Amino acid sequence: MSHSIAPGTISSPKDLIAYKVDNAEPVEFTSSKGYEERRIHSEIYKRHPDIHAIVHSHSEAVVPYAISDAPLRACYHMAGFLGADGAVVFDIAKHRDPAQGADMLVRNEQTGAALAKTFDNGNRVTLMRGHGFTVVADSIEVAVMWAIYTQKNAVIQTTAAALQLTYGSAGFGTSLSYLSSEESSVAREMTKRTVERPWQLWVREVESCGLYVNTA
Repeated sequence: MSHSIAPGTISSPKDLIAYKVDNAEPVEFTSSKGYEERRIHSEIYKRHPDIHAIVHSHSEAVVPYAISDAPLRACYHMAGFLGADGAVVFDIAKHRDPAQGADMLVRNEQTGAALAKTFDNGNRVTLMRGHGFTVVADSIEVAVMWAIYTQKNAVIQTTAAALQLTYGSAGFGTSLSYLSSEESSVAREMTKRTVERPWQLWVREVESCGLYVNTA
């Protein structure tokens, strides 16, 4: 993971710190400050050896689904990984030590382990109340893709709900049509098979954007 700097400013391996999975401590001594929430990653890797990549996000499009009764469900074929029943919501208040304080951060083994359990039974996306969401996958490419499409699905669902509410008030009903369990499962595998196509575009976009600098 990076030092405690904005991820978009990472420019070389010198900006990274390698951590041990078993205790989230640096592999080699460093005086640089790291991210407190690295236990999101260490505890997930510890519990799920089949997971090789994790994305944690504070997307403002997704947070509303982590604080409301509205489940974030698969709305279209690119978000089948969300499932037909809706993404799991993790409430840190049920797991944190009172001594930690209520800062909503997953910054110790206890809360990290509780979050990691939500990825049992093949779950790949967990929303975090008052915080954001975490996505896991077996590769960096798939994890990034699913994180992006989690946000896109949230935007689609919010837009569709607002549109349907308008039509519902005019007597047209208020239900939305989500992917079924079978559709979600098949679509999930489809996105994994075709990940290289959008990945190549995203790499090109990063390469052509002046914000990102590679000095390696």
